[in-house]
Amino acid sequence: MGKISTESLYDGQVDRFILNTPKANILDAEMMAELQSGIENIGANVKLIQLTGTGDHFSFGASVPEHTKENAPEMLRQFHGLFTTLMNFSVPTMALVSGQCLGGGMELAISCNFLFLDETARFGQPEIILGVFAPPASLILPMKVGQAKADDLLLTGRSMKPDEVMNSDLGTKLFDDQQSMMEGADAWVEKHILPKSASSLRYANRAARTAFNETLSANLDKLAEIYTNDLMETHDANEGIETFLKKKKPEWTNS
Repeated sequence: MGKISTESLYDGQVDRFILNTPKANILDAEMMAELQSGIENIGANVKLIQLTGTGDHFSFGASVPEHTKENAPEMLRQFHGLFTTLMNFSVPTMALVSGQCLGGGMELAISCNFLFLDETARFGQPEIILGVFAPPASLILPMKVGQAKADDLLLTGRSMKPDEVMNSDLGTKLFDDQQSMMEGADAWVEKHILPKSASSLRYANRAARTAFNETLSANLDKLAEIYTNDLMETHDANEGIETFLKKKKPEWTNS
């Protein structure tokens, strides 16, 4: 079995991609490649892409070993490629989030048009705690929650509980538990998505996301360059990643 499970729902009108390496559902290179391939092969009649995780958690984020200096360029190229592919296809997207939704997992979730979550959900961008930063979130969060809130989340690395997610206008709908979330999502899709034209939804999504897509397209590569050419040349970025992998406390030199 691969690291992504897929379900075709409503006679092929909804494709569900399930991160399938519980409990953490880490977004490593293999999983990202499978997700990329799946999205590239969706049918013309697909009206919605859903992303969720197997088990109690959406995703703990991207693979930390793939954040090391030698691996970071390829990791960012592959991860950012997912965002580019989703933008190019313009199919509306929905994240269904339970449990931990961190780092790259949160970036994937908040890039979606619709974010459904339950009371167990916890969202955070903890990259700064490891001495690095989150390129997609650095662009997406200011657009979605405003600069002040984005600064708070990106520079502290703290997590948000469901009420804060909803109050920040990141979430679409909040449910008591995972089962009610999945059932609620089905009812919502049946009411709001299935009656629409697949081709019209794609054009409408492209139009609605004009500024969003232009911001990502213009800046993701720039931030990847800063990450690999500048950040990963510092002592502290490498110290943060290495000590996390060794389960030790980092010793910052502030350089």
